[in-house]
Amino acid sequence: MQTAKNAAASVKETAANIGASAKSGFEKTKATLQEKGERLTAHNPTEKEIATEKKEAKINQAEYEKQVAREQNATQRQATEDTCGTHSYSTTGATGHPMGSHQMSALPGHGTGEPAGHVVEGVVRSHPIGTDTGTGTTLAGHNTKTGGGAGGYTTGGAYR
Repeated sequence: MQTAKNAAASVKETAANIGASAKSGFEKTKATLQEKGERLTAHNPTEKEIATEKKEAKINQAEYEKQVAREQNATQRQATEDTCGTHSYSTTGATGHPMGSHQMSALPGHGTGEPAGHVVEGVVRSHPIGTDTGTGTTLAGHNTKTGGGAGGYTTGGAYR
């Protein structure tokens, strides 16, 4: 969840930076077009030089405003990440908010972070599909979609 919030803040920052760059580009283009218009109507070289200087000042101002906006966006994203923090939903409390020995479920051993039953490092237990449901019946016996064939595609759910 926190990762999603941090990702959203990063996307928001990127979008704001794109907007700042677009605005800056628009202002620079506008300054260039104004300079061209002023140079066409200028009657002497001094007026043309003033038009060029005004254009350069407007371009510098647009670039400065873009950089300020990017810094503010980065600061805002950092503040969002700091507010969200880095939390863990681990039941052992290894990182983030510690859970201690608080059991998260009514099932014995469930949610305490301790494995239930015998554990062999690097070995994963498996069960045949449709069996070991704890009800003493197989799911395959009640599933009308089992048996294959072209129309046998399912969502993988247990139909009873």
